[in-house]
Amino acid sequence: MTPTPLRRPLFAIPGVLACACLVAAGLQSRDPAVETRAVRGQVSYLVGAGGNVGVMLGKDGVLLVDDKFAENAKPIEEAVKKLGGGAPAWLVNTHWHGDHTGGNAHFGAAATIVSHLNVRRRLNGDKGLGGRVADAPPAAAALPEVTYDTQLSLHVNGEEVRLIHLGPGHTDGDSVVWFQGSNVVHMGDLFFNVGYPFIDLDSGGDVEGVIASCKRVLEFVPADAAVIPGHGDATDVAGLMTYVAMLDECLARVRKAHLTGQTVEQMVAADLLKDLNARWGNFAFVTPERWIRTLATYVSQGAR
Repeated sequence: MTPTPLRRPLFAIPGVLACACLVAAGLQSRDPAVETRAVRGQVSYLVGAGGNVGVMLGKDGVLLVDDKFAENAKPIEEAVKKLGGGAPAWLVNTHWHGDHTGGNAHFGAAATIVSHLNVRRRLNGDKGLGGRVADAPPAAAALPEVTYDTQLSLHVNGEEVRLIHLGPGHTDGDSVVWFQGSNVVHMGDLFFNVGYPFIDLDSGGDVEGVIASCKRVLEFVPADAAVIPGHGDATDVAGLMTYVAMLDECLARVRKAHLTGQTVEQMVAADLLKDLNARWGNFAFVTPERWIRTLATYVSQGAR
């Protein structure tokens, strides 16, 4: 299978961390402790430093979605044991960033790691993708063993778990994980429920791709589905719709300002998103200024 082509040239955002740890590494204490939160059906999730970890328990064993940083591995194990599970049999990586794949070497010793093909390529340091890749390949156990291009189904614990790649979004290797029987969808970092999102343009990310991917999820999941974001509290379809509306509005404002000849500095000085900041401007890693700069860079580079 060939990788999904990028919609536009890659470029770096000034100030973005150079390592794959990215988002949570820059703003969280890296406390390894995790907290378990129930969702519904066979699915729970774990919060703490790093991305949200999806946990599915059933008669066939444990399936994890993401695994935070390396130092979270033991606390994740303990949390799964308290839920009644053992060593994970499957591990899905929603994308390649280190706050979602840091535990791969630990869990990959027993679990089968599954991801979009570009996750393996970036973790493996494949410079053919362009943009940022891992500086050095990890241990073999940390690399996904099963990769896919557009869609893959795992039949686990009596239900279908669909992995869906909807094109470039947060990165060029995002997976949406839809637990169909439990009626839960894990969005990975296509959805930040903590504030303005980080979109890794230097890993093939695409602002409009995030918007389009979220809208596609809204089309195919049931109206009463539970939604787990990559960061922040789990919510419902209405919560995801609110996020998408914010993204649409932010992009429209920056695009309009760009078309009228405003510079990035003028957009920042005008506090273009000030009425949205009370809800979305409190994410320390992506400040309102940084979000405006990301959008302005994207638009100036000939966004689709």
